[in-house]
Amino acid sequence: MSYGAADATRAAETLRGKIGDRTPVAAIVLGSGLGGLAKKIEGATRVPYAEVPGFPTSTVAGHAGEVIAGTLGGKFIVALAGRFHMYEGHSARLAGFPARVMHALGAKTLIVSNAAGGVNRIWQPGDLMLIRDHINLLFQNPLIGALEEGDVRFPDMSDPYDPSLCELARTVAREQGIPLREGVYAALSGPAYETPAEVRMLTILGADATGMSTVPEVIVARAIGMRVLGFSCITNLACGLSNQPITHAEVLETTDRVADTFQRLVTGVIARL
Repeated sequence: MSYGAADATRAAETLRGKIGDRTPVAAIVLGSGLGGLAKKIEGATRVPYAEVPGFPTSTVAGHAGEVIAGTLGGKFIVALAGRFHMYEGHSARLAGFPARVMHALGAKTLIVSNAAGGVNRIWQPGDLMLIRDHINLLFQNPLIGALEEGDVRFPDMSDPYDPSLCELARTVAREQGIPLREGVYAALSGPAYETPAEVRMLTILGADATGMSTVPEVIVARAIGMRVLGFSCITNLACGLSNQPITHAEVLETTDRVADTFQRLVTGVIARL
């Protein structure tokens, strides 16, 4: 499977047979530990990834591995509870494939979320960050290969995260009294966490947070004309910024602690789309 436009169309047709023909206002990718938002979706239809052509089974703790369709904030949406990481052995094309499938379902907006290590020294675990830009240190691009039908060959990435959606997120956060950081997300392949030297490098490059996902989805979404909004949950201080070792259990513990705030923020954005 090439994980291109034709494959996305087939996957979308399978999903329509399970969730119905309604067009989602937006698609949401829920990162590690952030899947609790799925419980807020009303009238939810759940489709295991194993039933979607091209979707492998999720193997990461905190990723349910389901497509969930239903109503959030009064709007019909589709959520992906879990994603496909390159550190699992997947290609960049597969990592970005869900964006193609959501677009084939009719979603014009993609909201991505992730758990990230804090590189900015003044931030703390539990902070929410609006992603304003990213640095692709995966050293792979999901668009490499033959040009897919409907893609832009050389997509503009001057504003990978839609400015109007970012302003909407700021407005919702302000009205709900939610502190919202803003910064640059750096994607590295993992699965090992970054070394202290690598974190110092990320600081020099201008990153505020680092993780192992998200960028392939955003690149694909921009190439096919989707608007993108992104959030990082700062789950831990990056290596070398604290005296504690980093564990995935810590990541899940922090996302659980801020789950309600994250859910209110995303629901508030969806309600205004």
